Amino acid sequence: MLTVRGVLKHPNVPDAPARHLFDADMLDALPVQTVRTRTPWHKGLIVFTGPLLADVLAQAGAAGQIAQMTALNDYQVRMPLGEVLPYRPILARRADGVELSVRDKGPLFLIFPYDDVPEVRNDLYHSRSIWQVKEIEVR
Repeated sequence: MLTVRGVLKHPNVPDAPARHLFDADMLDALPVQTVRTRTPWHKGLIVFTGPLLADVLAQAGAAGQIAQMTALNDYQVRMPLGEVLPYRPILARRADGVELSVRDKGPLFLIFPYDDVPEVRNDLYHSRSIWQVKEIEVR
């Protein structure tokens, strides 16, 4: 479901460049966070759930300052982790209790707490909210 690569202390793929692969069960085993927010892509308040991006990176032992996230359609977003992690974004797996499908911007959608944190209610952070995430490279 998700590949984290780059400088990793805990790769879980032997005989390969440093990679940590996550399946759905591994992501669901991480502490689940809830973000209740409105987004530019949905109508009304949505309740998103999933692990913190920080917890996913920590599980892989990722070390670096920049994350490049890639979507299923190969769209990419680069972001400084120091500007992103303090806002506690989640890799949402569910919206209103329903698992996100590819059609619904899943299976993973980087969500910031837009309603709770005014600093992320802008075009920059909207552009960082990548959906259909398949890979994170940390540099």
